[in-house]
Amino acid sequence: MNCVTASRKLLTNLKLASMVPGGAPYGLVEDAAIAVEAGSIAWAGPRADLPVSHAGWPLHDMAGRLVTPGLIDCHTHIVSGGNRAREFEMRLEGASYEEIARAGGGIISTVKATRSASVDELVEDALPRVDHLLAEGVTTLEIKSGYGLDIDTELNMLRAARRIAAERAVEVKTSFLGAHAVPVEFTDRADAYIDEVCIPALELAHKAGLVDAVDGFCEGIAFTPAQIERVFVKARELGLPVKLHAEQLSNLGGAKLAASHGALSADHLEYLDEDGVAAMAAAGTVAGIVPGAFYTLRETQLPPIARLRKAGVPMAVATDCNPGSSPMSSLLLSMNMACTLFRMTPEEALAGVTRNAAKALGLHGCGTIEAGKRADLAVWNIDHPAELSYRIGFNPLHQRIFSGDA
Repeated sequence: MNCVTASRKLLTNLKLASMVPGGAPYGLVEDAAIAVEAGSIAWAGPRADLPVSHAGWPLHDMAGRLVTPGLIDCHTHIVSGGNRAREFEMRLEGASYEEIARAGGGIISTVKATRSASVDELVEDALPRVDHLLAEGVTTLEIKSGYGLDIDTELNMLRAARRIAAERAVEVKTSFLGAHAVPVEFTDRADAYIDEVCIPALELAHKAGLVDAVDGFCEGIAFTPAQIERVFVKARELGLPVKLHAEQLSNLGGAKLAASHGALSADHLEYLDEDGVAAMAAAGTVAGIVPGAFYTLRETQLPPIARLRKAGVPMAVATDCNPGSSPMSSLLLSMNMACTLFRMTPEEALAGVTRNAAKALGLHGCGTIEAGKRADLAVWNIDHPAELSYRIGFNPLHQRIFSGDA
């Protein structure tokens, strides 16, 4: 006799976009069912093939709606202090991102506001943006530090990120981004900053259990490849995976460096060259595509999507939610931008916020709908997955399910 428990449910009468590769586009099944037990997917597939062992489970009729994996935003700076609306005006008046940064704006202006905020204030400020992402079906969220640039504030940012996971039904992965910018007190002393602040902060954050991965910004206005490599070496000593902001404004070979360290992802990539693409493909490093920053900064150099596609480099799509270069908290809009601005396909965009985003975070328990994965699901009032990338400023989410619970 089949034992029915409260932890079991059977979602039926749905269209399934499993995002499992190798089959139909989107892993699409027109008439499907999903069996959920104890927060995990026990079975998913055509309703006609439903195993008898699941047939007596409590039914939840999805009324023909489309179900995808819960969305994953794999690159955000969502914990920060203040805003940079004035810099937005300055860019419209002709100032470049680099000119603003060198004049004490950019990342450094956010550092001042973040240092003055408590952990409680950082959480309170971030939650409305987090809630907006959750309302679009996001079930996993990456959050970076990098606006403290001193030991105490870097740790406070990571504490705030962990708090968000405790206050909302969402998985949060943290990235230590101490090598984000050189603070004013270390002007022209970037190496000293790495030695005296970045690496000690990383060691303390790791000891406190606050870090899931280590990130950096390899750029002329930030850190050189040699400086980033020192941070990566320390990450390896601590057993932490790495990722990198690379080739956003110029080509310093950051993506190739990241790949040489087995990086989970290299993100931005507008100036990525063929050698960088080949290195990422060989290492299995995900390309993090963040069209919000490209759009906000009014860039013209497109990331090499066709080369990445041809080389078989997985492409993730993210908001890069931050107060300066991508003040965007809509992953659906990121998908539309990835298609419209960068000519990704709607299927690539959806893979970019599901299975490839999971890969960019080193996660194996989410990103597709298949047995054994966590039951993170998004239920949509749409007929076809391409609609998620097609519409602008419209949210068709009907229901968000995290770990089996709505």
